[in-house]
Amino acid sequence: MANALPILSADGGGLSRYLNEIKVFPVLSAEEEYMLAKRFKEHGESNAAHKLVTSHLRLVAKIAMQYRGYGLPVADLISEGNLGLMKAVKKFEPDKGFRLSTYAMWWIKASVTEYILRSWSLVKMGTMAAQKKLFFSLRKAKRNLEISDMREIDPENAKVLSKQFGLSATDIINMDRRMTARDLSLNAPMSHEEDAMEFQDTLIDEGPSAETMMGDREEATVRNGLLKNALGELTDRERHIFVERRLRDEPVTLEELGKSYGISRERVRQLENRAFEKVERSIRAAATAA
Repeated sequence: MANALPILSADGGGLSRYLNEIKVFPVLSAEEEYMLAKRFKEHGESNAAHKLVTSHLRLVAKIAMQYRGYGLPVADLISEGNLGLMKAVKKFEPDKGFRLSTYAMWWIKASVTEYILRSWSLVKMGTMAAQKKLFFSLRKAKRNLEISDMREIDPENAKVLSKQFGLSATDIINMDRRMTARDLSLNAPMSHEEDAMEFQDTLIDEGPSAETMMGDREEATVRNGLLKNALGELTDRERHIFVERRLRDEPVTLEELGKSYGISRERVRQLENRAFEKVERSIRAAATAA
């Protein structure tokens, strides 16, 4: 894979240029994909691998867009997804009968979600439970209020959300700005021309084929298995705290858990962080060994 890929820069127009560049790579037919994969698998042809990768860059962009709600730069999400795609190409077995897109989806999503997992400590706005809850729940709360399409939360809705999350309206607005500042609308035009193509027009829609549906089921099974195995390595108390704090839509507060165990809020926080680190190490080790 020595051939250079399109460069995704972090400047204002970098993403639009990148999406324009990757749309020129052709979508491969099943036969073309099979022959290229065989050439790379059996002879290590870097040019074949490059064609396999570039033909799926739009799939990576499409998947990465689904994770914009975590407030991380879209360019970073796509870059991480591209790394997952390259891993998939290296491990792809063309004789098993599946298309590369079906197999690569798991690797792309795994790479993106692992990046998000690693970045949690960077994007958390302090240690307050209410702030963590806001970060992971704000988009859902906006959908419930039917204000997802608003460019910025207005003061009235910010006041409603401030009561829901136990934070000031200013905190709500600032978090919303941070999470949406780098987002890119899929309906945004790619130029100022009247009939300009939208960004979503550059992304591949593979359609709900039986092959894709099977891949989704397999992916869900693998991910659930990884999490289950990771949770199995925790003590009963660590597992309970991790589930209540990290996996629930409405996380239990440190104070509530502290009262139930007869320990301080700080001790609960320490146990939560220790459990998170154990789960992260377990999942990363399993993904690396796969």
